[in-house]
Amino acid sequence: MPTINFGAGPAKMPEDVMRQAQREFVFYGNTGLSVIEMSHRSSHYENINQSSQDTLRRILKVPDNYKILFLQGGGTGMFAAVAMNLMGRTGTADYLVTGSWSAKAAKEAAKYGKVNLVVPKTNKYTEIPPPETWNLDSNASYLYYCANETVHGVEFQYVPESNGVPLVADMSSNFLSRPFDVSKFGVIFAGAQKNVGPSGVTLVIVREDLLGNPLPICPLVFDFTVMAQDNSLHNTPPTFGVYFTGLVFKWIEEKGGVEKMAEWAEAKSSSVYDTIDQSNGFYSCPVNRECRSRMNIPFRIKTEELEQLFLKEAQSKGMIQLKGHRSVGGIRASLYNAVTLDETNTLVQFMKEFMKSHQ
Repeated sequence: MPTINFGAGPAKMPEDVMRQAQREFVFYGNTGLSVIEMSHRSSHYENINQSSQDTLRRILKVPDNYKILFLQGGGTGMFAAVAMNLMGRTGTADYLVTGSWSAKAAKEAAKYGKVNLVVPKTNKYTEIPPPETWNLDSNASYLYYCANETVHGVEFQYVPESNGVPLVADMSSNFLSRPFDVSKFGVIFAGAQKNVGPSGVTLVIVREDLLGNPLPICPLVFDFTVMAQDNSLHNTPPTFGVYFTGLVFKWIEEKGGVEKMAEWAEAKSSSVYDTIDQSNGFYSCPVNRECRSRMNIPFRIKTEELEQLFLKEAQSKGMIQLKGHRSVGGIRASLYNAVTLDETNTLVQFMKEFMKSHQ
C-alpha cells in the first residue's frame, strides 16, 4: 500500500526529484564523488549553487537588484536575522500577527528594537483583520507578515500594502505555490522543508538597498550583507540541501512553473474544502473563507472520539501525518506542491466514506 504524506513539514517531496537525487547520490556527474562529500569551495559546488539560484530567479522572475541567499537556521533563525539586518534603519518595526508563527517572530524581534503590533493581539487565529483597521507606522523599518500560517491555516490571498515601508514576508509554507511580484518586497524568506527541499536550507531573497546596515550584534552567519557578498559561501552551506532545492526548482519549471503549482493548489484545496462545507456540520473548518490556506487545511470532526478514529483509519489506509498541531488539535491536511491531485482525491474519498459510516 502506497503511503501518502500529508505532513506539515518536513513534507512530501516530488518522487521524480527524490529518484534523481538517489541516482546521483554516490557519484554526482563525472566528479567521482557525492555532493555530500564535495568541497563548497570547489567549482562543481559553485556550479550547483549558481544553477539553483538561476533557476529560482527564472521561475519567480526575481529582478536583478535582489540577492538570492541559501542560509541556515530555519524560519526561527530568520525571526532574529530579519530584525538584526533591518531594525537598525529606524529602531522600530511593524508586525502583522495572524497566527502562531508571526507571533513568535514578533516576540523575537522585540529583543532588537521596538515592535508595533499592527492588529490587536488575539489567541484566536481564524481571520485576517481588514487593512483599514491596521495601525501602520510610517517610520517603521519594515512591515512583517507571515504569508501562510502553517498551524492555524490562515493564508493571505493578497500582498499587503506597506505604503513605501519595506515589506518582509515569511513564505515558508506557501513559497512557490503561486506567482507573485517580487519587486513589492524588501525581504522574502522560506524554510525549504515545506515546498522546496529537505530541512536545513533557508532561502532568502533580499533587495540590495536593504543590505549594509546590520545591527552591530548581528552574527556573521545571519548577516545578509556578508552572505550576499560571498554568494552564500562565507561558511559551509547545507550543500546537499541546496543541490536538492535546485532539483525541485527545475521540477517546478518543467511542470509549468509557479503558475501550474497555483492551478494545482486551487484544485486540491477546493476539493477538500468543498467536502468540509458540504458535510452538514460533520466536518468544520474554523478559518474564515476569505483567508483559508491552500497549503494547510485544519478541520474538526463533531467529536474528539471520531477524530481519533479518523486518524487511525486514515493511517491504516496509508494516509499519514494528518493529526493537527498540538496547540490546536483536530485534523490538518497539508497539500504542498508535491502532493498530487490523485492523492488529495484519495483523502477526499476517505472523508466522504468516513462521514457516511459515522453520521
